[in-house]
Amino acid sequence: MQRIVVLNPKGGSGKTTIASNLAACLAAAGERPTLMDLDRQGSSLRWLRKRPNEAPAIHGIAAFERSATVTRSWQTRIPDHCRAVVVDTPAAVEPHTLPELTRGADALLVPVMPSEIDIHATAKCIADLLLVAKIRRSEKRIGIVANRVRSNTRVSQSLTRFLSSLDIPLIATLRDAQVYVRSAETGLGVYEMPRWQVRQDLPQWEQILSWLAGRRRSQPSAGNVVPLERPNSAPERSSVQSAVAGGLTVQTPT
Repeated sequence: MQRIVVLNPKGGSGKTTIASNLAACLAAAGERPTLMDLDRQGSSLRWLRKRPNEAPAIHGIAAFERSATVTRSWQTRIPDHCRAVVVDTPAAVEPHTLPELTRGADALLVPVMPSEIDIHATAKCIADLLLVAKIRRSEKRIGIVANRVRSNTRVSQSLTRFLSSLDIPLIATLRDAQVYVRSAETGLGVYEMPRWQVRQDLPQWEQILSWLAGRRRSQPSAGNVVPLERPNSAPERSSVQSAVAGGLTVQTPT
């Protein structure tokens, strides 16, 4: 089972957008994911409640809630059939909590918005992951996702310069687009929307999925997973997963 933590202490960086869409992508790939929401706002689970019944299933856990009647381990238990867990973390996490948040994570996705405030906050987040959580660069578990980027703007150029200064990979650049607003409103991921609406966005999510597949292969306990391949066509509007010999194919909407 692969554990993916989406983390940035800066509020509004796009953690829920990335966590929810990633869970939808993994569901389309047949990974039967769990979406664990640690944020008291419950945005990921609110998105999940809007998800159509016919969409590939995603198990949700309200990890931000505390129960007086069951143990914490029982409350946050992962179903046996689950092959991936996506953790949506809260804003304003203290550095000393990072070791616990990142424990057992196969991959850490750090979203960053194109603003000077977000850039500085992300620089501190990366430093805390390396120095406090003791994540080694050599493990290659940290990946940056630039979020809501408008090309050819001054601030996007500043973001590019900042990211190029890090010895941490930029794995995807998500554009500032209405498809993510529709995703939040409908409980669907971009992979599950009509292809003509998301044609510009799919390659970025494929890059994220391929990077995550590499992180899983690098973990001895996670099993063997081949890179995700993009099909030439898809027969239906909704996402369809197809396990084929020698690979895992995620079919995108037409």
